[in-house]
Amino acid sequence: MNWFTGTVLFVLIWWTALFAVLPIGIRPVAHPDHKSGWRGAPDRPRILRTVVMTTVLACILWTGSYLLIRSDYISFRHGLFAAPND
Repeated sequence: MNWFTGTVLFVLIWWTALFAVLPIGIRPVAHPDHKSGWRGAPDRPRILRTVVMTTVLACILWTGSYLLIRSDYISFRHGLFAAPND
């Protein structure tokens, strides 16, 4: 894996992890609008905490992906998934 592929993989993992982490710790508005019942945006979204948690999770997942890609456990050159030799 070169630096470009690693960066693209990290960005994809980060965005996926963001949507997993985004609802953690979010509380709706206590008193919704009386006419529509709409609660709107959360009281305290804590965006910085969400970004930090997402980055930490993405780093852990990226490191695991990197180690798996660099290992011979899953390889298209040799092993179970190897292409047949002609």
